[in-house]
Amino acid sequence: MAGPTDDVEYEQMLLWRHDLAYHRGGRHENALLERSAYVLLSRIRVQGPMSIGELSDAFGLDASTLNRQTAAATRAGLTERIADPEGGMARKFRITDKGARLLDEERERVVRALDQVMHDWPDEDIAAYAAYLKRFNTGIEHISKRPWPRP
Repeated sequence: MAGPTDDVEYEQMLLWRHDLAYHRGGRHENALLERSAYVLLSRIRVQGPMSIGELSDAFGLDASTLNRQTAAATRAGLTERIADPEGGMARKFRITDKGARLLDEERERVVRALDQVMHDWPDEDIAAYAAYLKRFNTGIEHISKRPWPRP
């Protein structure tokens, strides 16, 4: 007999299919940032400058993957390498003004899309949905031991 988590699995699969911001290739034609850059910049904005090692730990990805992503972000002018503000040996990546502007614009675009989807939802339902998503994500973060800082 199917249980409630079977329903969650199915709806989650559909949610991935309906991703509002991105399509094949990691970028929607109207997207300002690729998915990996959007997530990378979001993490650096919340946490502050991060080294490759810190990013690798945060995302659970190998350093070579993060090297490619940060190199692309740096070439695009979204991040820049700086000396560790706390005096450590590793250089860190911080978000540039251009990166912050594009992240803000992309986030606004995604929020507008969500506003269209939930245009007839009461504010209380939207708040409850957000709380459930946060609870779901923090449960995953607890299992993976990779908490995501929230603003």
